Amino acid sequence: MDRAQIVDGNFRHRVGVNDLPEGHAPSASLTAPEAVAIYRAQCVSRALDLTSRQMQKNGQGFYTIGSSGHEGMAAVAHALRPSDMAFLHYRDAAFQIARAGQVPGQTIAWDMLLSFACSSDDPTSGGRHKVLGSKDLMIPPQTSTIASHLPKALGTAYSIGAARRHPPEHQKLPDDSIVMCSFGDASANHSTAQGAINTAGWTSVQSVPLPLLFVCEDNGIGISTKTPMGWIESSMAHRPGIKYFKANGLDLFETHCVAAQAAEYVRCHRKPAFLHLSTVRLYGHAGADVPTTYLSKAEVEADEANDPLLHSVRLLRDSNSLSPELSLKIYQETLARVERIAAEVVERPHLKTASEVARSLVPPVRSCKTTNGPSDDMRAAAFGSDLKALADPQPMSRLINWALTDLMLEHPDVVMMGEDVGRKGGVYGVTQKLHNRFGPDRVIDTLLDEQSILGLAIGMGHNGFVPIPEIQFLAYLHNAEDQIRGEAATLPFFSDGQFTNPMVLRIAGLGYQKGFGGHFHNDNSLAVLRDIPGVIIACPSDGAEAAMMLRECVRLARQEQRVVVFVEPIALYPMRDLHTVKDGGWMQTYPPVGQSIVLGEVGIHGDGHDLAIVTYGNGRYLSTQARVELEAKGYNVRIIDMRWLAPMPAEALLAATKGCKRVLIVDECRRTGSQSEALMTLFSEHTAIETARHVAGDCFIATGPAYAASLPSKESITNAALDLLGDVR
Repeated sequence: MDRAQIVDGNFRHRVGVNDLPEGHAPSASLTAPEAVAIYRAQCVSRALDLTSRQMQKNGQGFYTIGSSGHEGMAAVAHALRPSDMAFLHYRDAAFQIARAGQVPGQTIAWDMLLSFACSSDDPTSGGRHKVLGSKDLMIPPQTSTIASHLPKALGTAYSIGAARRHPPEHQKLPDDSIVMCSFGDASANHSTAQGAINTAGWTSVQSVPLPLLFVCEDNGIGISTKTPMGWIESSMAHRPGIKYFKANGLDLFETHCVAAQAAEYVRCHRKPAFLHLSTVRLYGHAGADVPTTYLSKAEVEADEANDPLLHSVRLLRDSNSLSPELSLKIYQETLARVERIAAEVVERPHLKTASEVARSLVPPVRSCKTTNGPSDDMRAAAFGSDLKALADPQPMSRLINWALTDLMLEHPDVVMMGEDVGRKGGVYGVTQKLHNRFGPDRVIDTLLDEQSILGLAIGMGHNGFVPIPEIQFLAYLHNAEDQIRGEAATLPFFSDGQFTNPMVLRIAGLGYQKGFGGHFHNDNSLAVLRDIPGVIIACPSDGAEAAMMLRECVRLARQEQRVVVFVEPIALYPMRDLHTVKDGGWMQTYPPVGQSIVLGEVGIHGDGHDLAIVTYGNGRYLSTQARVELEAKGYNVRIIDMRWLAPMPAEALLAATKGCKRVLIVDECRRTGSQSEALMTLFSEHTAIETARHVAGDCFIATGPAYAASLPSKESITNAALDLLGDVR
């Protein structure tokens, strides 16, 4: 027999004969109506678990990871305010149901069953996933199973204090709110969770406001792997800067009392707390998982005997809130009501087409206050002596710095964060003086943890800020790429555009560093970013272009709520000369404020028809050098700078190469997984132009004299072009 049926039968029988588990007497933390309301939410959660399993058997529901055993989270919901943003563990249906009872006008069973059925009527995801979440309930939906939501919860908590000091235009959270994030004991071991908890303590000991409540639901097992006895308490009870609370999650009175104390501590002191709830897991991990395949029958039955709903019935009885007879009646009526709702829900429509599924990848445009840009007085005060140099040619690093300055002057909700971006001015000096110009609230020096840097940005985006996080080197993104792929990019998709976390992620990357390299500091692969749906990737090749593209990136984040990655070629940061020493051929003057390069606009340099070189970043610099030699041989060459790597500006590239006899793709990324693959496909599918590609090798980059051995060079580009042109050398 299915364990869910066994648990259901046990509950009905034991309540019917008043055979209830022993435990502490109920505390006085709840009134009778409050306690009954929590129990009702627990019953709805249990009913949804039972019904969803039946829906799946009938082919009418999908992905039945349940909440049974974790119903104590309903009491945690009652200890918080509905305006406290909550990032939930996937077993927290009871929390969402209980919170719905605090907000008028909710139809929570109907809404959640629509999600279970993946109906397009689902008010949260629009039929894209079975998720917990609700705009009205301040619960952003997510699909995290590894606590990857903890860094963004930390960022959201940080944003509350930041918004007190600098209120953003699109602020979402009240100044006195807190943030709650819940997760399992197994997920607590994940590096993402450990990093977020460490960052919370690191922040707290510096007296930086961080109203964050961690809730660990400890059922003692992760899928089939047991958590060592006492592990969570011994590893979490003495974290610096984080106050520890512990409660029996099977006791709704105790859970509410301790959760209320923890929430009050966080709200009053603006410091993080860790609430450790002991729970049980009923039915196994998810779906078809059978716990008796890895646990003894005695262990499974011991957990079932500790059913939190049985404890709730006893506590309601002993507090004179509700008799066991009425408790059983509520349970039975709730199951029947949920079954009736499910019978209607399974008839609701579903998504049918690819375009319907993809519709929410791009968030909705939001209305923003218009601005005429920073005033002359503001600019004079911020730029200081740099103001006189604006008309002089400068390298890319300085023009990016000035563009950031103007953007932060124009938009007070723009904030920067990252390791060394503040006092040091960035590892390459790109953010020099910004800390002095705008202060530590807007140029935030973080600890060395890329997951926390990106989580801070995601969370601040939740509360109306426009974050510009920095990852020092492209290879370091791999330490935290799930924060973009699994969290930032998926949020509008799984919330049907109701929740967004806009940002402009700056990454110093690509190759060609002469004296500082190796695979960590010279990384020439963007594949991990290119395949994330909805993410925009920009890559400038000169300073003026960088400034104008950065302005567009901030507009895309601020107005269109997009996740944008701005890849800055490290080797071009200081580049001054093009053909000869001190010719200054690669420096530009700072573009006037207001000038930008819009998404999808490619750069066309020259009008030659013999050959078009399609490239980006360092490739444009090297191809410009190669063009001199090609034209000396009598060939007319144009260079097309992609600028926008994702989404690929296909129509603009086809238009830019029109009339050319041949196309050479110069790609500084590796042969496998590079932009060149998509470009070759584009030109072969849509044109008859003879096309070839010249790319980097499938190899890591060496340090020392061989730093560029596997990368395209002026000479190799020239030779590849001549081969394509059929030139006999």
